[in-house]
Amino acid sequence: METRPPSSRKGGLQRKLGLGLLTAYGVGVMVGAGIYVLVGVVIGLAGVWAPLAFLLAGLVALPSALSYAELATRLPEAAGEVAFIERGFDSRALALVAGLAVVTAGVISGAAVLRGGVGYLSALVPLPEPLLILSLGVFLTLVALKGVLESLILAALFTAIEIAGLLAVTAAGFMAEPVAEWQAFAGGQGMGPEWAGLAAATSLCFFAFIGFEDIENMAEEVRNPSRVLPRAILMALAITAALYTLVAFAAVRAVPHDQIAATERPLALVWEIGTGTGAGFLSAIAVAAAVNGVLAQIVMAARVLFGLGRRAGWLAVFATAHARRGTPTGATLLVGAGVILAALALPVVALAEVTSAVLLAVFFLVNLALILIKRKSPEAPFRVSVLVPWAGLIAALAALAATSGGLG
Repeated sequence: METRPPSSRKGGLQRKLGLGLLTAYGVGVMVGAGIYVLVGVVIGLAGVWAPLAFLLAGLVALPSALSYAELATRLPEAAGEVAFIERGFDSRALALVAGLAVVTAGVISGAAVLRGGVGYLSALVPLPEPLLILSLGVFLTLVALKGVLESLILAALFTAIEIAGLLAVTAAGFMAEPVAEWQAFAGGQGMGPEWAGLAAATSLCFFAFIGFEDIENMAEEVRNPSRVLPRAILMALAITAALYTLVAFAAVRAVPHDQIAATERPLALVWEIGTGTGAGFLSAIAVAAAVNGVLAQIVMAARVLFGLGRRAGWLAVFATAHARRGTPTGATLLVGAGVILAALALPVVALAEVTSAVLLAVFFLVNLALILIKRKSPEAPFRVSVLVPWAGLIAALAALAATSGGLG
């Protein structure tokens, strides 16, 4: 069953992306505004072992990332999860349901980030929040319509700003006088980790790495996808894990753990203690992170909707890309409008929690699809052991169980 029309066909996407921009896109999706809050919560759970929690979470995410890397070389197309599940389960209906779930998750995630970013932006620009949501949402939709190269160059710029901010906070943390908890640990007086707290922290950190899967959905716009896609997925995961671990390391060293666990501004606290100056610039960086996250979700969800349009007649209107710009115009407009409306009208925080559960269910299906595909066709341009998708499947189930418990 042929489901991979070439991207070079009339009305198709255009191959403009290389390894650098694609990796920056993946890092930008994962290193979002959430890190500015997440570190304090993780330290509250794991204490001085918080950096280890981030490292372990990266290792937990690694099997699914490797599964996506192999599948991306087997089926390098937009709506990657749809193609993987369709091929693995030989079920277009299941693939369409998964694809629509990914699009919905992207819209809701984009709306949540848009609303959060506007919360920071409103402190810098004295305009009503609904107007800021509308203006910023329309601007980002227009950028996404302009072209994938322009979109990812802008995303790379905002990613660089985010990384610079995190590195600045890390440097501030290392300049600070070590707190008592760190001195005890470094002096060998600290006890081993409290395993229940470390496990809870690792489970929470896992969600910080969701985003590597978005890279595959750019497959039809990547030059030499069989070579570039696996590298971009694994490099983005490695860079993100290193950044998170560095930030957590600086934070546990610089701030008393009860203080940082109680604040909603953990990184601002690290900066203030380390430098003795205000951290107002972090609000601007949080806006950059939010803008990057919204743009990434619009671009990703539009590509998935584009791929769905080639599989379902009732979605065919979304299966055409602009002849000159190579962007899926109808899909981008619908996704952009959905993000704006959801940010204006819906209880986004609650829906964002459901989004995590949806994505983990897709992870489960994708890993199982790879197990089934390997049985039918062992050869692939990039291959991993069959144990890898099994590990990814188990990790997704465990994280899904933890999420379901939180939702309940």
